[in-house]
Amino acid sequence: MFNIISLKVKCPVCSASLMDKEQMVDNEPGVKLNISIANKHGHIWLSSIYESYNFEADIDIPPNEIAVFHCPHCKAEIISEEQCLACHAPLIPFHLDEGGKVSICSRSGCKKHNIAFEDLSTALGYFYDKYTYAHTDDIKFSPKVEPKKKTEQEEDKEIIKTGSFLSTYCPHCRRSLIEDRMIKLKIENEQGETGFLMLSPFLNVFTHKSTVKLPEKHPIKNIKCFHCDEPLFVKDKKCPVCNSEIAKLQVAAMTKMIDFYVCSKKGCTWHGLSDEDIQSIVLEDSKDW
Repeated sequence: MFNIISLKVKCPVCSASLMDKEQMVDNEPGVKLNISIANKHGHIWLSSIYESYNFEADIDIPPNEIAVFHCPHCKAEIISEEQCLACHAPLIPFHLDEGGKVSICSRSGCKKHNIAFEDLSTALGYFYDKYTYAHTDDIKFSPKVEPKKKTEQEEDKEIIKTGSFLSTYCPHCRRSLIEDRMIKLKIENEQGETGFLMLSPFLNVFTHKSTVKLPEKHPIKNIKCFHCDEPLFVKDKKCPVCNSEIAKLQVAAMTKMIDFYVCSKKGCTWHGLSDEDIQSIVLEDSKDW
């Protein structure tokens, strides 16, 4: 089963969708709620990626405070009588389009949440159909562009097609960065918190999740191999789109290993190959990843 699951969430009171396509979090529509916390009132957009703790808010969210959430449509408070098993704060339930519900803790910083389905067999069938590696039609790819007429030199290039699984390795210790069928990277955010970033291993599939908060449009402070702890940033290269630091990975392509570069800025989808490899290999729809 595909490890990154994007949930479609609705209000448990009025059943209105809480998905906001205008505010993306983790490259997916955010779950929009009205929030009151520490005598402040505003809006929060939670990540719809299950087990991602990223969010965006238009007010400061202090740690260890209990928040009150309201539906932005019917204005009803969203709360349950259940308590968090980790910190005893109230759990906040949401209904899922897929059937069942997901609950999160109302205490800021607490990462306790759970998911439950009314009909487990139906839910498993839904997720298998939507998120297995063989089914990529519902996964977000880079926009299709009209193919240009190829030169004779381009005709000789090998093409790595959109949706191809990238067997990814550390350029230092050469060990695989694939864990549980995801690309796993050790990261540090701007606040100095360390954790892990899990990327989809499919070319031009943008889904990802992290164990620490990564604000949208902000660069990651550091990216390392989770085996040897060596930094993956490249000193003499910058992202040609946003000028942020880029990280170098290695992927197995055709009959050799090639250098593969990704941008460190959250939300920037640039990726590319080395000048040497681009002479013989081209990435399908390679403008974005």
